[in-house]
Amino acid sequence: MKKYDILCIIKTNLDIESVEQVIKNIEDSIKNFGGNILNVDKLGRKKLGYEIEDSRDGFYVNFVSEIPADKVADLKRYFKLNENVIRALITVQQKLAAVSSK
Repeated sequence: MKKYDILCIIKTNLDIESVEQVIKNIEDSIKNFGGNILNVDKLGRKKLGYEIEDSRDGFYVNFVSEIPADKVADLKRYFKLNENVIRALITVQQKLAAVSSK
C-alpha cells in the first residue's frame, strides 16, 4: 500500500464536538476502505484563499494514511458526498532520496 497525505477542509459552522465526529467518520471510512491511519494532524481553523460554498474559513485536518490504490477513487467519492467536507486533497507521499554531502 502507498502512503497518502489527505488534507480535508471541514465546515466551521459546526461546534467542536461535531468537528471531532466528522474527523472520526473520516478515519472510520479510511479504515473501511482497507487503509491504516498513521497520523492525524488537526491544523485548526484557517481563513480560505477564496470563498467556497459561502464559507470564508475552514477547519483543516491532515491525515497520513496507507490506502490500497484501487480504493482512492472510492475515498474521493466519499469526500464529495460528505456535506461537512468543503474540500479534500489526496496526494501520494514521495520517498525522498538521501542527499550525501561531500
